[in-house]
Amino acid sequence: MNEPASNRLGGLRLPFDPLLMLATAGLLVASLVTLGAATGDDVPGDPNYYVTRQGIYFAVGLIAALALSRIDYSRLRELKYGIYGLMMAGILLVTVFGGVTRGSRRAIQLPFFEIQASELGKVLLVAALAGFVVDRSRRLGERDTTARLVLVALVPAGFVIASDLGSGLVYIAILFAVLFVAGVSWRHFAGLFALAATSIALVLAAAPAMGVTVLQDYQSERLTSFLYPSDDPGDAGYQQNQSRIAIGAGQKTGRREQATQARLNFLPEERTDFIFAVIGERWGFAGAGLVLSLYALLVWRGLRILTTAKNLYGALIAGGIVAMLLFQVFINVGMNVGIMPITGIPLPLLSYGGSSVITTLLAIGLLQSIYAQGRVASATKGRVLSF
Repeated sequence: MNEPASNRLGGLRLPFDPLLMLATAGLLVASLVTLGAATGDDVPGDPNYYVTRQGIYFAVGLIAALALSRIDYSRLRELKYGIYGLMMAGILLVTVFGGVTRGSRRAIQLPFFEIQASELGKVLLVAALAGFVVDRSRRLGERDTTARLVLVALVPAGFVIASDLGSGLVYIAILFAVLFVAGVSWRHFAGLFALAATSIALVLAAAPAMGVTVLQDYQSERLTSFLYPSDDPGDAGYQQNQSRIAIGAGQKTGRREQATQARLNFLPEERTDFIFAVIGERWGFAGAGLVLSLYALLVWRGLRILTTAKNLYGALIAGGIVAMLLFQVFINVGMNVGIMPITGIPLPLLSYGGSSVITTLLAIGLLQSIYAQGRVASATKGRVLSF
C-alpha cells in the first residue's frame, strides 16, 4: 500500500491527527461560548471583553502550535539545557518581580498581557526532563539516576509551589509520568510515594505544630476546606458550595438563560477556576458530559501518539503532556464538584487566561509533531498506517 504524497517526508505537508484537532477545536468553541454566557455583564459597555481576548489568545496559541508541529521535535533534545534554563529564569523572574494577587505571586504584568511563567514552565519541563531521561536511558535502573531526575523536576516545582501550589503539583505529576513511561523500577516509585506522603504529613501537620510556616494560610485553607465545606460556608467553603449548587441546579439539560449563579455573581472565579460549574448549570449533565468526552478524546489521542512515537524522546514528551492535561482536568473538575481541594489549577483550553491557553496549545503542537514524525518513520519502513 502506497502512502499518499502528503504523508511522505518529501510531500507538501506533514500529517495531523484529525481527532486530536477535533477535540481541540471543540474545547476552544466551548470556551468561547461559555465565556460569552458567563461574562457578558462583567465589563459594562463591552459584553465581549473576555471572549475577544480569549479569541486572541487562541489565535496566538494556534499559530505557535502550528509552527511547532511542523518541526522535528527531536531537535529539542539537543536544547534541553537551554530549555531548562529558560524555565528556571522565568520562574525566578516571577518570584522576584511578579505582582501579588490574592496572596499569590504568579505573573509579571505587561501593558497588554500577563506572563505566568509557571504555566509555560509545564511544557518546558516536559521537553527538558524527557531529554535528561534519554541521556541516561541505559542507567534508569540505578537509584542515582532516579534521584537526579527527581531533583531536576523538584527544584522548579519547589519555587512554583511557594507561590502557585496548583501549578507546582502539575510539575510533580509530569515527573511521575515521565519516569513511568521511561520504565523506572517500581521500587523507586515506592520510595518516591513514601517520600511524598512523608512530605505532605510534615507540611500539613508536623511543621505547623512546631510553629514552622510552610504553606500560607490561604493555601492551607484551600487544601483542607473541601473535606468539610459546610463548616465555614461563608468563607473557606463558599466557593465549592456555590459551585455544587450551580452544577446541581443544571440537572439533565441545564437552565440555559435561567442560569443565575454566574450571572448574579454568586459563583466566584466563573471564568477561570469554576468555569466547569458554569457549564454544569447552563447546559446540565449533557453539556458537562460533552466537555468531558472531548477531554477523553484528547487524552486518548495523546496516549495513541505515545505508542506510535518514533523514539523514546517522543514517547516521554507525549506521556508528560498527557499527564499534564489529565491531572489538570481531574483536579479542576474535582474541585468544582467538591471532591478535590481548591488549588487554582485552570481547566485546559476552557478557563480564561493567555498563559494557560497558549501553553496547552504548544503542548498539542508538540503532540502533533510527534504524530507526524511517527507516521513519516512508519512510512519509510513500509508499514500500513491507521488512525
